[in-house]
Amino acid sequence: MAVKKYSPITPGLRHRVSNTNSEITTDKPYKPLTIGMRKKGGRNRTGKMTMRNRGGGHKRRYRIIDFKRNKEGISGTVTTIEYDPNRSAYIALIEYTDGDKRYILAPNKISVGDTILSGDDATPNIGNAMYLRDIPLGSSIHAIEMTPGKGAALARSAGTFGVLMGREGKYAIVKMPSGEVRRILITCKATIGTTSNPDHGLTVMGKAGRNRWTGRRPRVRGVAMNPVDHPMGGGEGKASGGHPRSRTGIMAKGQKTRKANKYSDKLIITKRKSKSKK
Repeated sequence: MAVKKYSPITPGLRHRVSNTNSEITTDKPYKPLTIGMRKKGGRNRTGKMTMRNRGGGHKRRYRIIDFKRNKEGISGTVTTIEYDPNRSAYIALIEYTDGDKRYILAPNKISVGDTILSGDDATPNIGNAMYLRDIPLGSSIHAIEMTPGKGAALARSAGTFGVLMGREGKYAIVKMPSGEVRRILITCKATIGTTSNPDHGLTVMGKAGRNRWTGRRPRVRGVAMNPVDHPMGGGEGKASGGHPRSRTGIMAKGQKTRKANKYSDKLIITKRKSKSKK
């Protein structure tokens, strides 16, 4: 896997850095595992804009991903590795020995023809889904469940993974991609390995138009607005500003937004790394 740069023959290519997508084996999804998607444009059910800077973009079909990995004891073979426009990681089409086909998040370094397994009989090989009680300590894991049987919720984006650090009674101690260390029930499942497409963060769009294709509209800086539109707006010349904050007044640097007595606080051992300067 690698990224490629382009010769600056057009302004849009001058800074563009894209993924080579060398792992992808087909450009057509498996139709029975896709459903149509309608654009929301950042609006809720009443038509009110609740998320700004959204709209437009290329038409997509949603790929139904098996996050639960509940087909236990039946081995499956990787048929294709595919691009998914709805997520940063690649997906893999699995054909099980009973004829069933499902999409899963593609682990890094998995290839067509590899065999995967889920459940108590699985071994700690890349792509296998195992219960946290059975995974060897120190293993890199992704697609981690937070509630048994509910499906993967953690470490699902491109190039991310957690590390199983230990076990305490009915809990496993897992280090998250954010640096947070927390307890998760050992009856939850996780997939061995790291997620695919680790170079996703190195890509550069190159021009605003490519962002429009993904459904992102232009974002106006707060300091460029009027006082009625933003807390940081107004002022003569470049004298505007103030403390960095959102349009609704939430401070951008340092203000804690996590609920004071959140139910999961008791499961967190070490909070995630702070980005503030010391």
